Amino acid sequence: MTVPLASPRPQPQASASPRFRPDPGLRRAILLTALTLLGLVLGLLGEYLLDWAPLTAVGFGLAYLAGGIPSAREALRTLWHERKLDVDLLMVLAALAAASIGQWADGAILLLLFSLSNTLQDWAMGRTKGAIAALMNLNPEGATVRRDGVERWCELGEIRVGDLLVVRPGERIAADARVVRGQTSVDESPITGESVPVDKAPGAALASGTVNLNGSVEAEVLRPAGESTLARLVALMEQAQTQKSRAESLSERWESPYATAVLLGVPAVFALLHSGFGLPTDAAWYRAISFMVVASPCAVVISTPAVMLSAMAAAARSGVLFKSSAALDALAGVRTIAFDKTGTLTQARMTLTHLVADDERAALALAAGLEAHSEHPIARAVVTAARERGIEPLAVADAQAIPGHGIGARLPEGERAWAGNLRLAGREGAALTPAQEAALAGLNRAGSSSVIVGRGTRVLGVLGVADALRPGIGEALTRLEASGVEHRVMLTGDRQEVAQTVAREVGLTEFRAELLPEDKLRLIGELPAPVAMVGDGVNDAPALARADLGVAVASGTDVAIESADVVLMQNDLGKLAGAVRLAREARRTVRLNLTFAFGVILIVAPLAVAGQVPLPLGVLAHEGGTVFVVFMGLRLLRRRV
Repeated sequence: MTVPLASPRPQPQASASPRFRPDPGLRRAILLTALTLLGLVLGLLGEYLLDWAPLTAVGFGLAYLAGGIPSAREALRTLWHERKLDVDLLMVLAALAAASIGQWADGAILLLLFSLSNTLQDWAMGRTKGAIAALMNLNPEGATVRRDGVERWCELGEIRVGDLLVVRPGERIAADARVVRGQTSVDESPITGESVPVDKAPGAALASGTVNLNGSVEAEVLRPAGESTLARLVALMEQAQTQKSRAESLSERWESPYATAVLLGVPAVFALLHSGFGLPTDAAWYRAISFMVVASPCAVVISTPAVMLSAMAAAARSGVLFKSSAALDALAGVRTIAFDKTGTLTQARMTLTHLVADDERAALALAAGLEAHSEHPIARAVVTAARERGIEPLAVADAQAIPGHGIGARLPEGERAWAGNLRLAGREGAALTPAQEAALAGLNRAGSSSVIVGRGTRVLGVLGVADALRPGIGEALTRLEASGVEHRVMLTGDRQEVAQTVAREVGLTEFRAELLPEDKLRLIGELPAPVAMVGDGVNDAPALARADLGVAVASGTDVAIESADVVLMQNDLGKLAGAVRLAREARRTVRLNLTFAFGVILIVAPLAVAGQVPLPLGVLAHEGGTVFVVFMGLRLLRRRV
């Protein structure tokens, strides 16, 4: 039976930076705040301008209902389910207490400012939590898939491993895939923070959620949409927003006992003022209410999460993903950062690093022609180097691997050609020149692999192949030192010579070589704490988990990423220094916020008891302090890592 070709469902043009839209809860909070304001205005008009009691009652009633019921409901829910007193209960009781002595306007002002403060907090926290919503918006509804030679539209859940995605310009990539046909440029900024489009050719990887810009490609699906890079990012962001830093956990733990103490302090203040100092009942009760408002810990409670979530959102936008605010706080205090070598400081890809020959093009052309018949990583490095330099590999015939030595073949004119180690050169009767011997000795000292290429008994050149360093890694480590990290050390299972060479090239003065995973684990415990470990492989997972902070590069294994507390989505260690600075600024801001919040309480609360701060001014100080600490946190949203 012939299946008709399905018409691909058109997708809307993708936007690299989806805007976060207020959720219904925030819109409802704005409406209630507006109604509270309306009620306060009507009440004041009726009481002071029109002297009309019905309007006064309706206005203040509206203000108390719109401003008080949501807080009362939240307070009762917390009290019933968690058996805890919170700030919402204190504010509602303060408003009712003000009304009990005829200060309806003061109570309405309190509810308005408290409602406005909560709305601003919701808006501010929504800005930071919008990272999850933005990531979710990166998922298209589905994709055009070619399966069994037929194109059809598939929902995300229907996409299978091995399907061919047909991705046209402007569409989002629906699943992690590898390009098999076509060329294009891809905007990866939503996932990695990379601002420059990345060219993609056959063999290149595509991450779900990124945007295809200017070419049509076909790509083989590597993993289901539910296990894609984007899905993992969303899961990590959700996890990050549930795990608390030490300061957040401490403030949440003490909120209820503190609220209870304030609530119990109100009758104590009233009794002291009324019985001890002889104040009239109304005056003593008024001051006790003012004390309750000023001493409430709203600003203290919100000080830390406002900062931490803002910093985490700013870092995520730059391609550094913190799994929790505890990880952000831990990075702020790190003294030592330990690095794995392969795949972290290096690219885990063999690259031609040295070529010593009288005729470099001829030597590389012959070496590439021979190594094209081998699948060894060193052989692929030689072939890649020739292609990148525009050198056509020399055609050879009868290529044959020589175990433990290298590879040999016959040139078109019948001459013997070969490429391999020093033993193969001796077997072919070839002798190295002094310059070639010196180059070979230097490569051996550096721990690089070497390839000797020759024709007959003549050596054409000596090639050095090594794991290439990540671009800009030396500058990244220098910036890390400038950010205040005292100790930087490389931990590797590689040979001493290789480790020494890499450490020298990247500017590290301390390294440990020839380590097993258990050795890395032991050394993590011996380094000056707190210690962060940066790695990418399965063998790094124990050390990542053991360190005070684990940092994984996104190109690493799933095990390493799961074990880490921070993920560098761009595989760019240069982002780590910016993340350290951001974490330390966040810690400073938290301390400033807490100092300010407690300072307001310690200064204004005694003044309220002494009668120097009327209730409206106390409300303004309390709610103003809350808004201040929230916006201090929001400043970090604009920071770049």
